[in-house]
Amino acid sequence: MLPAPLTMEVRRGAIAQLGTLLADSRVATSGRVAVAVGVGQGDRIAEVIAPSLGEAEVLRVADGTVDAAVSLGADLRKGNYEAVVGVGGGRTIDATKYAASLAGIPMVAVATNLSHDGICSPVASLMYEGGKGSFGVPMPLAIMVDLEFVHDAPPSLVRSGIGDVLSNLSAIEDWQLGNTERGEPIDGLAISMSRTAAEAVLGRPDSIESDAFLTVLAEALILSGMSMVIAGSSRPASGGDHEILHAVDQLFPGTSNHGELAGIGAAFCYFLREDAHRLGQVTACLERHGLPVVPGDVGLTTEQFTAAVMLAPSTRPGRYTILEHLRLSEHEVRERVEDYVRAVGR
Repeated sequence: MLPAPLTMEVRRGAIAQLGTLLADSRVATSGRVAVAVGVGQGDRIAEVIAPSLGEAEVLRVADGTVDAAVSLGADLRKGNYEAVVGVGGGRTIDATKYAASLAGIPMVAVATNLSHDGICSPVASLMYEGGKGSFGVPMPLAIMVDLEFVHDAPPSLVRSGIGDVLSNLSAIEDWQLGNTERGEPIDGLAISMSRTAAEAVLGRPDSIESDAFLTVLAEALILSGMSMVIAGSSRPASGGDHEILHAVDQLFPGTSNHGELAGIGAAFCYFLREDAHRLGQVTACLERHGLPVVPGDVGLTTEQFTAAVMLAPSTRPGRYTILEHLRLSEHEVRERVEDYVRAVGR
């Protein structure tokens, strides 16, 4: 059976109706439900959902670290909760997903931002002493996106979700390359879902100021997350593009956010493939939404981006992408980076 959330709702005022969702016996039969909120918008969220909370209790998530998630997991176990609702941005939702998995209870995701496809993915990205890691978790039982809160989120973070979903196109190419060159099994349904998500955003003329666009972006990010559930891995949404962004995070932490780096990584990988048509589509979409296109847009020099590309394959050992396929030397990578910057007109 296709794994899917019990419900997926994208609209203004979704958080205020959280009580209706919690009343669904498929979420919680008769046990206690906890609501986890971050420190940023936590007070506002708690105020909005208070009228519909019933007996649910509000817990605070300190940040997006493994320690914070483990602490929340311990609170969930001690409180004997039957389910937990994570309300907030990516850090809060990822921490809650991991905490729910530790506590062995289902989790409902209520997103107030659209910065990446972690809303529905079976992965939690959390910080720890050694950097940032990805941890496998069950997908949320149900998903809601409140567009009122999304409109209030920093525009740069909302736009970054566009870069993340666009990178699906590059990831699919890498997965198919792995199938051709190494016989890696591929899943047609996962590929179709991932591609549909990216194509839904790729050519739209409107942007994040529009509820219609935000609805499509939210649905695309959720569909992208579900494609990873179908595939049983991040393969349909993470290829050489994500290897590059993880390398940037390791070498130059704090450079930019996940989606912005994913967009640059996807465009550069299309340049390496010498696919001028798709490169033009991706860079045009990034530029239309004010997203960075070349390393300099996020403050990286040619040498720094070259170093990240060289390190990239080691961030996902065993994953075959255009980077592993070409096996370029450092000198060759530097030349390609310089050619890429010239090619996209920067």
